[in-house]
Amino acid sequence: MSDAVLETDLSPTRAFGARGWREWPAHALVLTLVARAKAAAWLLIFPAVALPVWIIGSERGWLAEQILPRPADVLHTLNEMLASGELAQHAGISLLRVLLGFAVGAGAGLVLGAAMGLSRRVDDHVRPLFTAIAQVPALAWIPLAMLLLGIGETLKIVVIAKAAFVPVAMNTSAGIANAPRALVEVGETFGFSPLQMLRHVVLPGAVPPIFTGLRYGLTHAWIALVSVELLASSEGLGYLLVWGRQMFWLDTVLVAMIVIGVIGFASDKLLASVEARLQRWRTDGV
Repeated sequence: MSDAVLETDLSPTRAFGARGWREWPAHALVLTLVARAKAAAWLLIFPAVALPVWIIGSERGWLAEQILPRPADVLHTLNEMLASGELAQHAGISLLRVLLGFAVGAGAGLVLGAAMGLSRRVDDHVRPLFTAIAQVPALAWIPLAMLLLGIGETLKIVVIAKAAFVPVAMNTSAGIANAPRALVEVGETFGFSPLQMLRHVVLPGAVPPIFTGLRYGLTHAWIALVSVELLASSEGLGYLLVWGRQMFWLDTVLVAMIVIGVIGFASDKLLASVEARLQRWRTDGV
């Protein structure tokens, strides 16, 4: 069996797809579980190394407590902020901003990316300006956006939307434009209409790059959120970072960083799960 075939057979989508894991050979199941265990181990390497160093460094006073608080102090602050509801309030505000901004930016990116991928004329007219705008990071737009929009919620949503818009549009355009020519020819042979071609040939083949763009867009949305909340907000996780730094409460800063990382990781995994389901639907339908 070739490496390519083995990799396909052992992918999570195939191994645990419609046929179920009981119908797969024992060696394939074992290899799949081992691969997943290795992936989990890689995720734990950094915490396994960093946490002991952090504990030892804080106990031995390598840095001042105001700079390097003890893990126990960070855990205590986390419990206090959870009990008071303060952390949930700030996290909820930031999460709502990300969801709104990401929905606007990703929606616009999907539409523009699809138009650019489907039409050479649209791509020729739009891509030069789009490329120029894409080169300017979302953070650089904040001063101009402040002058035009003020420092309210509209500013935050627009900045987050711009951050998500660029990677989604780029990957959607590339995924649709690079649909396998062989599949397109099959659709033409069967006399597919443009809508049928888009639905049954182009979009299924573009699912991976589109979701790559969505995941990158979500990551950029979180980065933009923290940036804009650092500069123009009195609530949210980014505000907690600024407030903790100004008060030299580094335990609060670390709590906000941990929550941002956990929410960002969970949202990325959610998109990956949706992509896996769509990929399984494509595979089972073949």
